[in-house]
Amino acid sequence: MGHVDIAGVGFELPDGRVLLDDITFRVGDGAKVALVGANGSGKTTLVRIIADDLKAHSGSISRSGGLGVMRQFVGSVRDSSTVRDLLLSVAPPAVREAAAKLDLAELAMMESDDEKTQLRYAQAISDWGEAGGYDAEVLWDVCATAALGIPFDQCQWREVKTLSGGEQKRLVLEALLRGPDQVLLLDEPDNYLDVPGKRWLEDQLNATQKTVLYISHDRELLANTATRIVTIELGAAGNTAWVHGGGFRTYHAAREHRFERFEELRRRWDEEHAKLKQLVLMYKVKAAYNDGLASRYRAAQTRLRKFEEAGPPEAIPREQKVSMRLTGGRTGKRAVVCTSLELTGLMNPFDLEVWYGERVAVLGSNGSGKSHFLRLLANGGSDPDIEHQPVGEVEIPPVAHTGGAKLGARVRPGWFAQTHEHPELMGKTLLEILHRGDDHREGMGRELASRKLDRYELAHASEQTFESLSGGQQARFQILLLELSGATLLLLDEPTDNLDVESAEALEEGLDAFDGTVLAVTHDRWFSRGFDRFLVFGSDGTVYESPDPVWDETRVVRPR
Repeated sequence: MGHVDIAGVGFELPDGRVLLDDITFRVGDGAKVALVGANGSGKTTLVRIIADDLKAHSGSISRSGGLGVMRQFVGSVRDSSTVRDLLLSVAPPAVREAAAKLDLAELAMMESDDEKTQLRYAQAISDWGEAGGYDAEVLWDVCATAALGIPFDQCQWREVKTLSGGEQKRLVLEALLRGPDQVLLLDEPDNYLDVPGKRWLEDQLNATQKTVLYISHDRELLANTATRIVTIELGAAGNTAWVHGGGFRTYHAAREHRFERFEELRRRWDEEHAKLKQLVLMYKVKAAYNDGLASRYRAAQTRLRKFEEAGPPEAIPREQKVSMRLTGGRTGKRAVVCTSLELTGLMNPFDLEVWYGERVAVLGSNGSGKSHFLRLLANGGSDPDIEHQPVGEVEIPPVAHTGGAKLGARVRPGWFAQTHEHPELMGKTLLEILHRGDDHREGMGRELASRKLDRYELAHASEQTFESLSGGQQARFQILLLELSGATLLLLDEPTDNLDVESAEALEEGLDAFDGTVLAVTHDRWFSRGFDRFLVFGSDGTVYESPDPVWDETRVVRPR
């Protein structure tokens, strides 16, 4: 087993702002430590510093045991790299170096087969074996078979972009968890995984003897795996770290108690400060007409000076406060009615009635038609009236279907897109989008728009274009547009995927107060607890309701 010690690490952004300040914590042998914090707080930057991808401007990092790193891009690889390249990227340095030399020697052999080239090729093969290359290939064969269902020799030259995000994640996780490195850094390892994949990851993290530091926003994964939690807390002079020595289930209570303690210490300091200043003032007045009290006056001044030099207790970290005020409005009793609805080529016909005010979670495997179903409703159903036109300016692709889907009276659908694809917002700053308005949303002045953005912790990004935002920021801005649009039916496609823990909780509070109907596609087990009904797209092509969430449905197997 290995460990990681982070001591006083600081990092500044190119514009001079301090991002990380005096980050200190230890990941002990065999520990499973979660790194959490607001979007943009510096979690990935810290992981890159530990992995030696970035240099810290202050502090030091020490570790023992080999280091294996899953970087954030895994799952979204779209270049021409191969499966072999991906597995090599998480292999030990000696294997990577030997592979690079072997590749160069093989290219040289293709151009010339003289004795010198042949000797160099033979040496490269020998170095490959000594570095553990053949052992690595045996490991990769096991990993490819487990993650992709095919042996390594059949998929090693396959382009990674032909794999799904979940397959990319699973392949790299298999390699790291089975590999020789004793310390693992995992940047959002659960992204792109479906619920069975997340459960597999939980089992692996709990079973492994390796030391693991990982970033995640999945509250169920955090609750089931983390032995300690490190929070990157927002601060005016740079973000700092707080370590909670327990798991996620006690995290919120411990954090609230900590903030209360900060407030109490500050209150006591302010009281003592006021008393000392009053004491100095009193002796100053008395010493003016009694020379015998001059020494007491000087002593009181010294006491006050030393108290102020010591300074107040540690400042309360700035909490991310996202406030979502989703309003909605009264609609007809039956908000959604589906009659013999069949999504062409996806699922069998089904009937459905959703009543005003209900919260319906739409569950099932990837590719089963859940997003198509939401898009159909977002377009107003099969034959939409004018009042059922979707809010916003986004063009929603039509969905081929038979049967009928109808929205009720005064139901205005608002759609949250899983992919955040909004061509109508590209190239525009957030202030510009809010100032301009659209057919369903009034424009607003700069001051009011800034206040709206501030409630969503987006004021600092007001002059950024939509496409330059992080995934979590784009998600929050989408929800803000829904809030301002007057939608009475929220159709949310994986809304918590990119949200940090605080933002996801703010969304849950906003949905609790929403006066309307909600249908949400989700793989978030924690988020699903707030729903009344569960509509499941089954592996046999049927759509059915369940009293409880169903997470073990596999891919649809009926003929297409």
